[in-house]
Amino acid sequence: MMFDVVVVGAGPVGLYMAALLLQNGHRVAVLERRATSGRQTRAIGIHPPALAALDAVGAAHPLVSSGVRITHGAAYSGGRKVADMDFARPSAEYPFILSVPQYLTTHALESRVIDLDPGALHRGVQVEEVVDDGGHLRLRGQQSGAPVEFLGRFVVAADGVHSAVREGLGLEPRLRTYPDYYVMGDFRDESTYGDNAVLFLEPGGIVESFPLPDGIRRWVVRLGAPCQEPTPHELAALIKKRTGSAVDSASNTMISAFGVTSRMVSRMIHGRVALIGDAAHEISPIGGQGMNLGWLDAVALAPIISEALRTSAGGPATKELAGFERDRHRAAKKAIWQASLNMALGRPLPPKVLNARNAVIGRAITLPMFSELVARRFTMH
Repeated sequence: MMFDVVVVGAGPVGLYMAALLLQNGHRVAVLERRATSGRQTRAIGIHPPALAALDAVGAAHPLVSSGVRITHGAAYSGGRKVADMDFARPSAEYPFILSVPQYLTTHALESRVIDLDPGALHRGVQVEEVVDDGGHLRLRGQQSGAPVEFLGRFVVAADGVHSAVREGLGLEPRLRTYPDYYVMGDFRDESTYGDNAVLFLEPGGIVESFPLPDGIRRWVVRLGAPCQEPTPHELAALIKKRTGSAVDSASNTMISAFGVTSRMVSRMIHGRVALIGDAAHEISPIGGQGMNLGWLDAVALAPIISEALRTSAGGPATKELAGFERDRHRAAKKAIWQASLNMALGRPLPPKVLNARNAVIGRAITLPMFSELVARRFTMH
């Protein structure tokens, strides 16, 4: 069967792209290598511009209903509050950052895709090559050990950092590594911070803390070196040492350690193949921008593909696609810069230098113009 668009990857970005295209009446196939969807919390922060985008496919309301609305944040150092942050100011429609486990986000988007077309999602498909036959693209691979082939007029690769489509195109993204390592975990929330996000700016490095639904709180601690096998007990001890906050290691539901890299391809558009999300640009998780950035890629790309499909020739809209690539590269560079700034803010400093910097931040945040700028940066406006 010939599809208008074949989307590779059934993560949040691929499913959202598929929902946009299906709503516009196109025939869409979504290919996912995993046989089942996971239950990982992973990316949790959804920013106001992305919530507005999700609303376009009817996914915002169920997520807002099941998530935690973070309207405020605070920064502490040495047990003293340094600054308050108001995330409600930049957006009238969504005056908060939504905290929700990624598996719920994926489920909401997958449900929407299935509502639009019960046969659109194809699991267990490993794409091995994409061949341009001139009038269409031929995707070849394996499904349950048997050869399989899909035909599409366009292909959108949303298959993540280790994109098979990107690799098949012979693209090597520009890689940057950072001297930053983190361990994060989700624990029962026994803090007094409620629905607020909290940053602890400490001499040993930053600790970040965010509320999740069902009485869970995520803790992220910067380390001085890679951690191969983190344990809840070790993470709880680090949190206690740096912040004075006690967490019950036995209540841990997720723990992970990671280093930080950024990757960006020089081109997101290759004829009738487009790369979006992490397949095109990997962003540091610190600041929670990556998933949101991928959704905004899809918002910009979907109408261009729709218009091309509606023309008699159905060919790529070269000028529009070039504009898309230029604008999204700019957005990715901005996100990488913001993530770099976030990480720099969290690196260890001698106590005297840290105290002086925190004093400057505390004074600056009381200025309306600076406070507004910080809020806009943290909410991706």
